[in-house]
Amino acid sequence: MQTSPAITAMPAGAGENAAVVIENVDKHFGDVKALRGLSARIYYGRLTGLVGPDGAGKTTLMRILTGLLVPNAGRVTLAGFDVVKDNDAIHVASGYMPQRFGLYEDLSVMENMRLYAQLRGMDADRNADLFAELLDFTRLGPFTKRLAGKLSGGMKQKLGLACALMARPKVLLLDEPGVGVDPVSRQDLWRMVQALTDEGMAVVWSTAYLDEAERCESVLLLNQGQLLFDGPPQALTAQLEGRSFRLEDVGAERRAVLTQALDLPSVSDGVIQGAGVRLVLRDGAQSREIQSLANQAQVRLAQVPARFEDAFIDLLGGGPGGTSTLAERLPPVELGSDIAVSCRNLTKRFGEFTATDNVSFEVQKGEIFGLLGPNGAGKSTTFKMLCGLLKPTAGEAHVVGHDLRRATGAAKSQLGYMAQKFSLYGLLSVQQNLEFSAGVYQLDGSTRRERIAEMIETFDLGDWLSATPDSLPLGHKQRLALACSLMHRPPVLFLDEPTSGVDPITRREFWTHINGLARKGVTIMVTTHFMDEAEYCDRVALLSQAQLIALDTPDALKRLAINPERPDPTMEDAFIHLVESADREMEAAT
Repeated sequence: MQTSPAITAMPAGAGENAAVVIENVDKHFGDVKALRGLSARIYYGRLTGLVGPDGAGKTTLMRILTGLLVPNAGRVTLAGFDVVKDNDAIHVASGYMPQRFGLYEDLSVMENMRLYAQLRGMDADRNADLFAELLDFTRLGPFTKRLAGKLSGGMKQKLGLACALMARPKVLLLDEPGVGVDPVSRQDLWRMVQALTDEGMAVVWSTAYLDEAERCESVLLLNQGQLLFDGPPQALTAQLEGRSFRLEDVGAERRAVLTQALDLPSVSDGVIQGAGVRLVLRDGAQSREIQSLANQAQVRLAQVPARFEDAFIDLLGGGPGGTSTLAERLPPVELGSDIAVSCRNLTKRFGEFTATDNVSFEVQKGEIFGLLGPNGAGKSTTFKMLCGLLKPTAGEAHVVGHDLRRATGAAKSQLGYMAQKFSLYGLLSVQQNLEFSAGVYQLDGSTRRERIAEMIETFDLGDWLSATPDSLPLGHKQRLALACSLMHRPPVLFLDEPTSGVDPITRREFWTHINGLARKGVTIMVTTHFMDEAEYCDRVALLSQAQLIALDTPDALKRLAINPERPDPTMEDAFIHLVESADREMEAAT
C-alpha cells in the first residue's frame, strides 16, 4: 500500500504537558520494519487511541513505551524519563496491561493483586487502603477469593487493570483491553478509564474496535509502521462528509446487494446494517452508480453521517471486494430439510452451576444466526453442545437431522467448528495443520491436494507454510483456523468469536466469505462481541445468565431500545438495554 505523510490535527488545548514524546523512532526485526520515523506526543489528562491494521506497529510501540523494547533509532521519553536510559524509572511511572495479560489463573483475585504489588516493590501488607480502593474502583470486591482462571473475560480485564494501576502510574498503557469483552463489561472499562483521565492520568488505549477509537479524545493511526493520522477522531471523520450512504430496507437481498456494491469502482467500503446496506464512496466519486443500484433493488438511497470507521477504512485505501473466491468454488448446499440446526430445552450443568438453562431455537438453512451475550452467559457452552463436544445435561439438539445424543460422529462430519481458543496445533507448521485437518475429514488423493491449495490461495497463507501458528500475525492465525474448519466444505459452520482482536479490514474479509457461504446455502452460527457484526445476522439470539432473553432480527431488537433520549439506538445500545432489563427482572424474581 502506498504510504502518505501523516495527517495531523492538533487536539484542542494541546500544550506543553506531554506525558510521552516520541521522536523519529525506528524499530526493525531483521528485514521487517515495524516502525519507521515515528514522531508523536501523548498528553496528560487525555485518552489517546492507538489504532491500525494487523502489523501496523501498535504492540511494538507499546513495548517501546514500557521499556521492554529498545528502538533502533530515535528517542522516547515517558513522564520525563528516557525509556532506554531511565528504564527502572519507566516501570514506576507507567502501568502496562499487555494484550494477553499475565494473570496467574491458579491464584485468586487478591493473591494476584498482592503478587503484582510485590513485583512493583510495594509492601502488600501496608497497602490495604490501596487494595480496597482498586477493588471498589473495578467492582471486584465480592470476588477477592475467586481464582483468576474462573473469572469471565470482562472480570479478567478489570483485574488486569487493577494490577496495572498498582503503583499509581502517571501513564497507563492498555494494549487492546476490549478484546473478547462484552459491551456491558466494556462500558465498565470506559467508566474506569474516564475517571483516570479526569484525574490527570495519560491513558493510551490500543484497539481494534473503531467505535472505541471514536470515543477517544485523540487518535494515533498507524499503518506499516508509519503514522497516517494524529488528532481528534472527529477531524478525520469530517473529511468524509457527503460520502457515506445507506440503502434502506434492502431485506433478504442485502448480501447480494452488498456484493454488487463492493465491486463498483466508485465504492470504497460497505457493510450490512440490519436490513440495510451502508456504503462509502471513494474520494471524488459521484453517487450515480449506487443510485442506479438502489433503483435496480427498488430501495431508497439516503445520505448518512460519516463514522470514524468509514474514514479509517478509506484512509487505508478501502476495504476488500465483495466476492468470496472461496464461496464461488462451492456448489449450492442441498439439505433434506429447511431446518439445519435445532435445540429444545437445551441445558448444561457443571455441578451446581448452570451454564445453559432450557434454551430452544431453530436455525434455517442458509441463515446467519448470531448468538450474543455477556461474558459467561453460556454462548460457548451452547456452541459446544451443538457441535457434539459437550453432552447436554438435559434437552436435545439436532444438526442436519442428526440427533447429537445418538449420532455425534455423523453430525460432526456435517459441520465445521472454529473455536474461540484456536483449534490449531502449535507444534505443527501451517502446512501440517492444513494436512492434518484434511486427514481428520478423510480427504485424500487429488481432492486433498486441491482443497489444501485452495485454502492456501484463498487465505493468503503461502508465505507462512513453514511457520507455526503461534508465530503468525493474529489475522493470519484466524484465517488458518477458518481454513481448517472449512476444509471439508461443511453445510453447517460454527464460528465462536472468529474475528476477536483482528483489525477491521481482516474482519471485512471474513464477512465477505461468510456472506458468500450463506448465499450458497451454508448455515452459519456465530458468536461475537462486535455489535456491528451482529448486524450481518439474519436473526440474533441473546443469552444472559444462561437463559435465552431475546430472539429476533437485529433491527427488531434495536427497536426495543428506543426511548426519547435514544431515538435511533445502535446494536450495542440494544444489547446493553436488553441484558440490563433481563438482569433486573431476574433479580426481582429471586
